[in-house]
Amino acid sequence: MKSLPIYSSSFNAVLQDFEKELAVWNYSITTSYYMTIHLREFFHYLETKGYEHIKYITTKIVSQYYEHLSSRKNVTQNGALSNATLNKHQQALKLFKKYLKRHESLNFGVHLKTEKQNSLTLKDILSVDEVKQLFEACECSHKSKRYRLRDKAMLTLMYGCGLRTHQVVGLDLKDIDFQTGRLNITSGAQNKKRNHTKQVLLANQLKALEDYIYFSRPHFYNAKYCDALFVNKNGTRMQGKAHRNRLDVILKTTENKDIIAKKISCHNLRHSIATHLLVNGMTIQQVSQFLGHSSLESTQIYVHLAELLNAE
Repeated sequence: MKSLPIYSSSFNAVLQDFEKELAVWNYSITTSYYMTIHLREFFHYLETKGYEHIKYITTKIVSQYYEHLSSRKNVTQNGALSNATLNKHQQALKLFKKYLKRHESLNFGVHLKTEKQNSLTLKDILSVDEVKQLFEACECSHKSKRYRLRDKAMLTLMYGCGLRTHQVVGLDLKDIDFQTGRLNITSGAQNKKRNHTKQVLLANQLKALEDYIYFSRPHFYNAKYCDALFVNKNGTRMQGKAHRNRLDVILKTTENKDIIAKKISCHNLRHSIATHLLVNGMTIQQVSQFLGHSSLESTQIYVHLAELLNAE
């Protein structure tokens, strides 16, 4: 939705200032980028309704917009927007309201229904055997070996380290310390610690990363001039959509209808590793630390899944 046209000079000026304000509030570059895109979609909606200035925004209009989002089709996948995506749109509106309170006298309510994201079921995760099939699929996921090695390294970090897509995208070569066997993950936080860095201990993941870095990555065009860990055919940083596309290819390569039907995303792999760790005896506190959760409440959703897996 980043390409949605905005014709109002007033809206365009607010969008630019809003993104700058998020940076001042110590939001990460990624969060600022996506929150601004969500606000752009809201402004686009307003223009389709004949409004060209923020002074016309009311609680009723915001509620109507949310109803519109609830029925809007997902442009990248089949079906409607997920609960998680709806929540992000709502977060953008709340941040916009906070922005307006600091710069304008205008005020409106964002009394929207927050969809719960803890309704995970076993259908949302992969079994250990299904994960093995994904890794096996990397052996034939592309005709070129350099792509196959890159697929395996990417999958290793998504599942083995439980990383989010934006974390994988943001990794640089320097973030891997082969001497200590640690991975440094730097991401902006929504608090005072803007560039917080956490370390993930690498074990079984090292071999796949070494194979990719030494035997695959150098064969990508101009890769030596790029700091990014994962590079594309042009020698520049792979973005989130490219990672999702490669994951889709891996899923299809398994030729397992059950796996393909699950439409697994990077976050599903994160759900899967968290559940598998609990099943194998890791404490909820350890899993919470592994995932980088700020509270145990976020990790609690996996306990039920682990119990279901143990019962099978």
